[in-house]
Formats: sequence, structure tokens, C-alpha cells
Amino acid sequence: MGLADVVRFASRFGVNIMGMTVAEKILAKKSGLKKVSPGDLVTVAVDTVILFDNNFMTNRWREVLKVNDPDSIIVVFDHRVPAATQASATAHGIGREFVARFGIKRFHDVGYSQGIAHQLVADHGYGLPGSVLLCSDSHTCSGGVFNCIARGVGQPDIVYAACKNETWFRVGETVRYELIGKLPRAVTAKDAFLQIAGEHGDHATMNVEFGGAGMQSLSINARKTLTTMAAELSAEFATFEPDDVMLDWVRARNPAPFEAVYADADAKYAALRKVNLGILEPLVAYPDSVVNNSRPVGDAKGTKIDQAFIGSCANGTLDDLELAASILDGRRVSSKVRLIVTPASQTVYRQALKSGIIAKLIDAGAVVTPATCGACGGGHLGVLGPNETCITATTRNFKGRMGDPSAKIYMGSPATVAASAINGTITDPREFLN
Repeated sequence: MGLADVVRFASRFGVNIMGMTVAEKILAKKSGLKKVSPGDLVTVAVDTVILFDNNFMTNRWREVLKVNDPDSIIVVFDHRVPAATQASATAHGIGREFVARFGIKRFHDVGYSQGIAHQLVADHGYGLPGSVLLCSDSHTCSGGVFNCIARGVGQPDIVYAACKNETWFRVGETVRYELIGKLPRAVTAKDAFLQIAGEHGDHATMNVEFGGAGMQSLSINARKTLTTMAAELSAEFATFEPDDVMLDWVRARNPAPFEAVYADADAKYAALRKVNLGILEPLVAYPDSVVNNSRPVGDAKGTKIDQAFIGSCANGTLDDLELAASILDGRRVSSKVRLIVTPASQTVYRQALKSGIIAKLIDAGAVVTPATCGACGGGHLGVLGPNETCITATTRNFKGRMGDPSAKIYMGSPATVAASAINGTITDPREFLN
């Protein structure tokens, strides 16, 4: 009797011996259980807790008397850096005092090491395979690119995790996306995400798992775009299966030991879906929603824009800036458009500066800001005014997300944004990358 026969026989008698997905295996291990299944409530050990500047705002922060393990905590200032308001400056001060009091070693203050928390996870290998990582930002699922489970939680939960190094989760079902093929030139991982969001809609209470032969053609930065944007699907966790590219990336940045986690061959998924990267085209999400709202860029072609923005934890990587620079090199941004570029970390900024990418962007007419969340969340450095139209390569296009509620926000890839900035209207990047 083979394994498939055993599974079928057991199922007839109500015995579930199916294997587990990546997320389920990590949750089981971290909760001390041999197996978990969708619907279970589990208390899990937390390996890494990231606090960022919003956590320290006076209307949210409550005094912490003790933390369980200072070495498990990372403090990052990213949303309004340098401080955009008196309130954010006060929050930074509270955060610095917290770091000093508990001897937090991994501290990313304004300056050399600043950056968006999720990019810093990639820059420094903070998201170890098989681990549990928490932060209050909704795009924390970005870290799942490194075969860990990472999730945004509320203020009370993040403070509790900092104090106790534990939290709880409800185990959700998992949807697996098998990536096949290779992206055509001018088509990016952002377009792949928009295809998934447009075709399959939200994934509320579910986990997303990426794998397949097609991932070999994607850089870590491209893969990270997919896990980051999974927050817009309302996914609980987004994970990638491990491969040598990812494992080597982590080992080069963090000497800590880890154990990669692979889904069982007989893992049970709510759905198994294929994404053929080779047949994708540039897409844009129309204003106010990402889910079920993607269309070919040609449908929006000619729409006038006032601002174009490249950055955020989803598309502020060196790959993204290089792609935009390749389109802008030798060209000029339309006089009627503001092109704002925000690297996701100062490390990315320095790399782009040394390689000549920044010079190409500035010579084309872009404004390059320090590494911060900035305009992505409507905090500063590019807030939209009444009735303006923006095309953005960031994380969200909700009404009022980047400024005035009357502004219209289209979402596309960095290539689409750069091409649109040149023409002053939404443009297919294949016009410049043929």
C-alpha cells in the first residue's frame, strides 16, 4: 500500500494524516506541537520583534517595565524620517530612551542605517528561515520571502511580544502559487502580483505560499515584492519555499543558525494555482483598490498624471531603481509631473549612488529623498493635493492613502511609473524597453 492509499484509507475513517504547508510546519514547531491544522489556535514562541516609530507615538505608547530578551528586539525609525512633525520627533525621543534603557543593540536611527523596516530585514538577514517575526506594520509579511512567518499585529500584541516573546495565531488555510516561466522584459514581479490580485481577489484568513521552477528566475528583491504585496490580499502569512539563492542571501548577512522549512509532499492546500510569468504583461490597478481592480496598462494609457512615485517596502530596492533609471537615462521627466524616488534603505541609496543610478534619476528630473515610508503612507515628502492624479509603485492605492481623498492613485510597476513620468500620462513601459 502506497502513501496515497494510506491517506485515502485514513480519510474514510476521519483520520487526518496529511502533511503540512510551510506556515503550518513553522507554527507547529514554534508552538511545541507535532501537527497543526487550519482552524487551530496556537500560542507560539516569537524570535524577532520589530518596533518602529509609530509604536512610540504618545497616543499609543505605554510604559514598558521589562523586556524578556533585548537581543530579540529591533527598533526602526522609518515612517516619518527625518521627523516630519513635532509628534514624530517626540516619538523618536521616546524610542531612543527605550533603546538606551534596555540595551537594544539592533537600532536603526535616523542616519547611516535608516530604512524601511521590511527592507532592513532583507539588508541584514533579520528574517531567519523557520523563525517567527512580528512588527506592527501591515506589510511585515514581506519577511516571508526568507522562509519565515512574519506578520503585522496590533500595538497591544507587539508590546506583549516584546515583553514575553510569545503571541497567538489562528492557523489558516494555505493557497499555493506555483511560478513557472520567466518574466518578459519590462514586466516585473509587481505585474505578477497585480495579476494574482486581479484574478483571484482577497485571501482573507489564508496564507500564501510561493514556489515552483519559475522562482529561480526571480531575484530576492523581486520575490520580496510578492510577499510584501500579499498584505493587500489580506493574507495572514506569505512564504517562499527555500532555495540556494535565498539561503546564501541570509547566510551572507546573518551568521545565526537556522533550519529551512519545506512543505510536505502531501501538504493540504485550499487551492493550487499556477502563475505563468512568461505570458504576463504590464498591469495597473485602478484607483481606490488593488483587489479585483487590475487592468492592462493599455486601458489606462493617456491618463494625465501630476505625480509619479517609486519607492516603499515593495518597490524601493536596487533592482527597482535600476529599472527606472534604465528608462529615464538620457530622457527628461515631463514638466507637468513630479517624479519622486525614495530608496527603501540608506544601504540601497548608497549602492544606487555608487553605481550611477542616482545620477541618472536626478539628471532626468527626479527628486530622490532619504530612505523612509514617506509619500507611500501620505506622511511627508510627496503628499497629494486635491484632485491630483498619481501613478505609484508603492504598496497601496486606497482613497486618501497618499493625501487628499479626492486624489486618484493608480498603481503599477517601477517601469510603468518611470515611463509615465516621461510622457506625463500613464504609459506602457514597453515603449521604452522593447
